Amino acid sequence: MNDLRPEAAPPRVFDRKAARTPVSRLGVAVVHDLVTAIITEEIPEGTMLPIETELSAHFGVSRTVVRESIKRIEEKGLVAVVQGSGTTVRTRESWNVLDPVVLQVMLENDASLGVLDDLAVVRGALEGAMAAATAGRRSDAELDALRAAYERMEHTIDHEDEYNDADMLFHLEVMRQSQIPLAESITRTLYSRARESARFTTNPSKDVFHLTLEEHRRVLEAIEAGDAAAAESAMRAHILDAWQRRRQPTARKP
Repeated sequence: MNDLRPEAAPPRVFDRKAARTPVSRLGVAVVHDLVTAIITEEIPEGTMLPIETELSAHFGVSRTVVRESIKRIEEKGLVAVVQGSGTTVRTRESWNVLDPVVLQVMLENDASLGVLDDLAVVRGALEGAMAAATAGRRSDAELDALRAAYERMEHTIDHEDEYNDADMLFHLEVMRQSQIPLAESITRTLYSRARESARFTTNPSKDVFHLTLEEHRRVLEAIEAGDAAAAESAMRAHILDAWQRRRQPTARKP
């Protein structure tokens, strides 16, 4: 994205095709670019966004699109709009980092992998708690479903894409059986966005698949035994260890 400062942002040539595009579709790109500018500190915390007419010229869209886009990023906690005073970028503590667009942009600009590091810690805590809950309330039918998910991992271990899908389904089954919908919803958001990042989905070796299969077996056996503490520990350790195996060497965040 080009510098959004007014003096550095010559108007784009207006596209007649864009003029026929629904406001909501045009706004998606504008929202993404504005969120990126804020997260990368191109527009720092505490500063004002350019006025509507300048943003309209910069993006080559109508003021209506700009107005709706600003409303969307206000809902994400990134800006505060004060009538008559303008739009100010809020501090990071106010951002809704679980918002899909905010999380996506954070991952896109995660040079140190600090966001993915944090994501692994949060996933480990939440999925560990859900594994413990599943171990404490399992039924025969639920155990059968979990065993079936694990067996699917065993049967697909020589096929990377199928194995990765089976791995995901095992996790989703544990989450579903936990009956903790808030934790499940948060974890699904984190996991789905992480899987879209090339830095998260580095190509593993067959040896790595066998390691992850063994880690899932420990989770399954703890749940089968009704051992909540062991299930939590096994799931948390698996998520953290699996990320460290995939993690590319980078300077870690301070």
